[in-house]
Amino acid sequence: MTDLDPCSVDAGAAPTPAGGAGVVRAAGGISGAAPDASAPPSPSRPAPDTATATGAPPREAPDDRPDGGVADTAGDATGHEAQDSAQDGARDRARDGADAEIPASEATVFSRAYRALTLGIISVVSLIAFEASAVTTVMPVAADRLDGVGLYAFAFSGYFTASLFAMTLSGEWCDRRGPLAPLFAGVAAFGAGLVVAGSATQMWMFIVGRGVQGIGGGLVIVSLYVVVGRAFPQRLQPAVLASFSAAWVLPVIVGPVVAGTIADHVGWRWVFLGMPVLVLLPLMVMLPALRTLPPGGHSTAMDRRRILLALAVAAGAGLLQFAVQDLRWLSLLPGVAGAALLVPCVLRLLPAGTFRAARGLPSVVLLRGLAAGTFLGAESFVPLMLVTERGLSPTMAGLSLTGGGLTWALGSYAQSRPRLHAHRERLMGVGMLMIAVSIALAATALIDGVPAWIVAASWVIGGFGMGVTISGGSVLLLKLSRPEDAGSNAASLQVSDALGNISLLGASGVLFVAFGGGSATVGTHDAADAAGSSDHPAAFAAVLLGMAAMALVGAFVTTRLRPGKA
Repeated sequence: MTDLDPCSVDAGAAPTPAGGAGVVRAAGGISGAAPDASAPPSPSRPAPDTATATGAPPREAPDDRPDGGVADTAGDATGHEAQDSAQDGARDRARDGADAEIPASEATVFSRAYRALTLGIISVVSLIAFEASAVTTVMPVAADRLDGVGLYAFAFSGYFTASLFAMTLSGEWCDRRGPLAPLFAGVAAFGAGLVVAGSATQMWMFIVGRGVQGIGGGLVIVSLYVVVGRAFPQRLQPAVLASFSAAWVLPVIVGPVVAGTIADHVGWRWVFLGMPVLVLLPLMVMLPALRTLPPGGHSTAMDRRRILLALAVAAGAGLLQFAVQDLRWLSLLPGVAGAALLVPCVLRLLPAGTFRAARGLPSVVLLRGLAAGTFLGAESFVPLMLVTERGLSPTMAGLSLTGGGLTWALGSYAQSRPRLHAHRERLMGVGMLMIAVSIALAATALIDGVPAWIVAASWVIGGFGMGVTISGGSVLLLKLSRPEDAGSNAASLQVSDALGNISLLGASGVLFVAFGGGSATVGTHDAADAAGSSDHPAAFAAVLLGMAAMALVGAFVTTRLRPGKA
């Protein structure tokens, strides 16, 4: 679910967000995106629950700082501890009157002190998840009415590209001013994008609206992660982050049905125009609690260099997407320009050592992109495989993936159990292995005699693995981040999610075409004809086995999650 998205909003995911053939969970994710799930969508202490009664996590020794993070000197560490303790103490004292009868060690995310904030977060993520699922359903109708089928893919990629920039901006904003302003600005932008898309008279206007939605989604998902890090004690953070994934379950199931009904009886535009007002209520519920949060930890101005790098990454990603979707020799020029912008800027934007899987925070960030992109890269082609190779209807092909959304939430819940905190890194390794097995098992549906329902069974396995991995990574990121760096680190996680979706989905497309899948036919309505209309099992096998191999790379990265010497 990588589109929060997600998904990761997305991301979220954020489970995760809408991304063409599948729903991106993000914790992104928002649009897709996926669904984004308990992202930072998204800690292993010597013993679980070593947080203090105020919820302030114990400090890492300077030598244990993850590669790529900012190492504390002894004096800095002491200063940060004092600042954190003061903030946590003020926060808890403000809530003592509300929960005086409940010991701090027994409070839950639905105790009176946290109830409004928890319900508000779940409501916001659920509404964004519903919109992500609904967009996938009504997009064919919208593109046809606006005479823009040729620009269909840009309605999805525009969201992700804009969110890349907004995620970094939100991280800087949260670290310096707190999450309240970027959260409300993100919701306002998301609502404005819905209005623009819903009132569009031409396809380019619709794509602009989706881009504005992406800006809003990127601001919101990072802000929510910062809210979790500052408002909840460390003991409760896994449960809150797991709720990000749970918030995707109902929208993923009912979203397509509700959106299809609205499109048929009222009009596709109302799927967009009816959403903005619904987001206001949960924000009003959360507002009193949000006002009690401490301000950002940085007193300096926002890092303009980092924001410009994010803008360059978004521009580079947009140029590359244009080049891939417009396969002509002239497209090499924007493709080369996009790569020249994207690669060096990404290396500077993400934590140092990310692409060599340095221990600690860099590996957590890298794993998020690998997990999200691998699953989406396979999921996007599974419905096409079932329709063209096995003769299933599009509806039945889509339903084959529904079980994955349910077990994603179950996996997020499982990793949040206190007794499993000390084993989180190992659980994430198991999760990546489950994803690899799931994708490889789905490929066996290409073999004559293997029932088509094997795909549904395999996606149940993969969904659980994604829930464990995405949510566990989100918890680890908060553990490895200083409070004043939580926003920028959360942004890095979401940027990795979005880049993983874009790059590995693109790689899947290249493999599909390279192995002869470019001529697959999907327009037939007769199951028997559909079964014989395409004979490209090698193309689907290349995609699925390629993504399974990338999941195994992710399983190796999980061995690098603990901070320490490389």
